[in-house]
Amino acid sequence: MIGKLQRVPLREVWKNEAQDFIPWLQENLDVLNGVIDRSFESAEREEAAGSFSVDLVAEDEAGNPVVIECQLGKSDHDHLGKLLTYLTAVEAKTAVWLTAEPRAEHVGAVTWLNESTAASFFLVKVEAIRIGDSPAAPLLTLIVGPSEEARDAGRTKEDVAERHVLRLRFWSLLLDKAKNRTKLHAKTSPSQYHWVGTGAGIRGLGYNYTVTQHGTSVELYIDRGKDAREENKAIYDQLARNKAEVEREFGEPLEWERLESKRACRIVKRLELGGYRDDEEKWPEVQDATIDAMVRLEKALKPYISRLRV
Repeated sequence: MIGKLQRVPLREVWKNEAQDFIPWLQENLDVLNGVIDRSFESAEREEAAGSFSVDLVAEDEAGNPVVIECQLGKSDHDHLGKLLTYLTAVEAKTAVWLTAEPRAEHVGAVTWLNESTAASFFLVKVEAIRIGDSPAAPLLTLIVGPSEEARDAGRTKEDVAERHVLRLRFWSLLLDKAKNRTKLHAKTSPSQYHWVGTGAGIRGLGYNYTVTQHGTSVELYIDRGKDAREENKAIYDQLARNKAEVEREFGEPLEWERLESKRACRIVKRLELGGYRDDEEKWPEVQDATIDAMVRLEKALKPYISRLRV
């Protein structure tokens, strides 16, 4: 015969959080350890943390403090704030938050904390169950915990954020400088992305600056839209017929990329003097050379773009 599992209201098992649940957890830390796969021990009650008191402070395997916050109700911002306050006050690297109802926004917050900080955060759901007439038993469920995948995700987000900041600053400086040489990008705004561009006077043709970690380029990019593959190739072919004249005016060879497997085409000059990841002291030199290449590219292509049959 198989019994039926029933959930029991927590207040029937632990009437008072401070007087009943916390002492029970202190004496039964192995139940929590089994759920989060840790070996916490030596839990002490209500250690002072400024004007607050930590529910429990335990120790991990290395003797480092672990703060434990208990909440026999729906998770709230107050308890999350306390958890962070306790963590810094006792200089802990691990925090555990036990709550009866983890709200979605707090699941997200703990996930973010595990991605974004050096500390480890555990969010554990607390329930009580019984089978038939058996005594009530605790049921702890790990909702969110630290992982190497979370750390990797956090590092990736930090890298992306830093990349965006560097590129925005790089473009701000370059575009400001470019105004002294040409009006071509005078109305172009700095971007966090790897390119900035402006129209070449014909729909679908644009003069773009691009930057990578260690290089820059200038290009005429040809893309007139979703169903314009053949049209793009035809425009490119008209310009490519004048390759020798364009390169003579530009002053050096260009890369002519018809991009057979793609919709768009480009005519590009790549420079390898440096990019946004290089020492910012090099940026002025890199930007000057890139702006100069753009000025020469526009001058070399402009006569032939004006004669395009589109």
